Amino acid sequence: MTTPPLPFVLIVSGPTASGKSALAMALAERLNGVIINADSMQVYRELRVLTARPTVAEEARVPHRLYGVRPAAEAGSVAWWREQALDAIATTLAEGRLPILTGGTGMYFSALTQGLAEIPTPTPEAREEARRLLAEIGSAELHAGLTKVDPATAHRLHPSDGQRIARAWEVWRSTGQGLAAWQNRKLPAAPYRFGAILLDPPREALRAAIATRFDAMLAEGAVEEVRALLEQDLDPALPAMRAHGVPELSAFLRGTMTLDQARERTELITGQYTKRQGTWFRHHVLADPPCVRTISSRWSDSTQDSESILADFVSFVHNAG
Repeated sequence: MTTPPLPFVLIVSGPTASGKSALAMALAERLNGVIINADSMQVYRELRVLTARPTVAEEARVPHRLYGVRPAAEAGSVAWWREQALDAIATTLAEGRLPILTGGTGMYFSALTQGLAEIPTPTPEAREEARRLLAEIGSAELHAGLTKVDPATAHRLHPSDGQRIARAWEVWRSTGQGLAAWQNRKLPAAPYRFGAILLDPPREALRAAIATRFDAMLAEGAVEEVRALLEQDLDPALPAMRAHGVPELSAFLRGTMTLDQARERTELITGQYTKRQGTWFRHHVLADPPCVRTISSRWSDSTQDSESILADFVSFVHNAG
């Protein structure tokens, strides 16, 4: 008896400002698709402008899921997203539609295609201790302390990587076991066949797109969006408070940075992030799904050859699925 093939799920990935959302939209319209968010910042409802979340009009064109579903006051996680994404994929398939996972958070894709370690949520007390120690003694000293209690994890972390060191410390303090030990207890890969389209444009094109996009964000109300976020008096360590542009525009609103400085700083940090994204996707997305198509330019549905590229991608999905 022949075993039926696993359901097919499409991934559209690539660095920030590479045109993922526009491509996913075009494919969803042609393939009866549903777009499922795979970006760690687009889950926050207060950050529509600064995260370039789909507009209300775009969401009306095709179904979108997992966008703006979490308040900025609550930290999301890879484990939380994985559970939500699995539900969204199952619902989409039950509707007879194609799930299209779209975003720039590489660990989200890996959580589905490779599986995910089951790491308990640290206690508030352990989290507070880790933050306090990081502020008081610095990352190098905290790393030295981690080496004594969780050498396997400490060996993988650079002494200057304060965020990950603090994360490992709080897991150890909460559970009595090191992060490396928990990471060996892994949830399996999702029961689907994955295909991926990877956008990999030149860095010059990304830099220009980032600058243009941030100017558009300012015109669309990014400063007012950050002002409203600051009025909530949230913990600055929350992920939403570290989204690109939030710390910089917060500094502008507090009078410690000019708007031009905030713009320049945001564009620099975003550009550095896209470089790390590009490296990650080339090494992971190309290795994980059984089939991949790569486009070495920034996607736009207004380019001269957009229809032929779309036709190739549609054919790719039909053949892979």
